[in-house]
Amino acid sequence: MDLRTRNNVTFAGPPDAPVVVLSHGFGCDQNMWRHLVPELSRTHRVVLFDHVGSGRADPAAWDEARYAALNGYADDVLQLLEGLDLPQVTFVGHSVSAMIGVLAANADPRRIAALVLVTPSPCYLDDGPYRGGFTHEDIDELLASLDSNYLGWSATMAPVIMGNADRPELGDELTNSFCRTDPAMAAVFARATFLADNRADLPAVSVPTLILQCTHDAIAPPEVGAYVHEHIRDSQLVTLPATGHCPQLSAPEATASAIGRFLARSA
Repeated sequence: MDLRTRNNVTFAGPPDAPVVVLSHGFGCDQNMWRHLVPELSRTHRVVLFDHVGSGRADPAAWDEARYAALNGYADDVLQLLEGLDLPQVTFVGHSVSAMIGVLAANADPRRIAALVLVTPSPCYLDDGPYRGGFTHEDIDELLASLDSNYLGWSATMAPVIMGNADRPELGDELTNSFCRTDPAMAAVFARATFLADNRADLPAVSVPTLILQCTHDAIAPPEVGAYVHEHIRDSQLVTLPATGHCPQLSAPEATASAIGRFLARSA
């Protein structure tokens, strides 16, 4: 299968510029990056794609066993970088794609030279002193609700994830994105996302890393960003003047500016 078709790959920016790969989170697609692309593509070749099971990725590529764990998505990223002959990229991963990027970078740091982790969480479950933001009961209820009524779950959860209640159009956009996703595929990706525990993978990261968190995030609270920063050596932590879990939509200028400064220092 052609990888560009499999992942609906698109490009922006000068072909000979350093490469930035933008990777979306659960229930989203590459359109979520649209506000950042004009700024980033001034100085970089921007590569966008949809994870299998999301957006306009080829549904024929779906394999439930492969995508039941984040490693399947990370393998796809590395296949994509190899197939497009893209060495030494900066990988920008939002939400669950932050950990997908960590797994990919650990597996092949020759392909990924730097990471930008946007509102990351290595583990959503509270565990002893670690506070992921959710109890086991919370996650069980979330997944059961998703299974029983995906559209209703989307309408309820998307505004919570987005935050910014004073800007309902943002929650509506995320709701519509969720609702465009096949419910069966979304259920598999949700379990891979919310049941993952990638805390042990953080100390193995050997590439420069920027961590972006928001001042208030119901999905990845500030304590989680601090944990990621503490466990990835030589990482940078920036708290954006933004609320919610999707700053590329709610605060695109601040998000693009923070990424741009990191790219300039990493050049």
